[in-house]
Amino acid sequence: MATDTFNMKRNDTSPALAGTLKDADGDVKDITSATVRFHMLNDDDETVVDEAATIVNATGGRVKYTWQAADTATAGGFRGEFEVTYADATIETFPNTGYIPIRIYEDLL
Repeated sequence: MATDTFNMKRNDTSPALAGTLKDADGDVKDITSATVRFHMLNDDDETVVDEAATIVNATGGRVKYTWQAADTATAGGFRGEFEVTYADATIETFPNTGYIPIRIYEDLL
């Protein structure tokens, strides 16, 4: 999963945050029969988002999170990650190291 900064404006709900989940070796993870959640914290380590994400292509490790209006109501810097719970109840978080940097900018009006 690329960890380039995801940029958007305050109150926007598009585009969705999407990515391909890869392990530490760079191999795509098969997330068939798994569930995925998206987590996002603000700079004060407060939870802003803890919601279900959508599996777009399970064998290809593709996921997305579709923003809700409240998710982007505040401008600032945030950290995100996708948490996968496999069918055997084991959990793996992506990216495996670091976070997805997210920047929400003020809008003009």
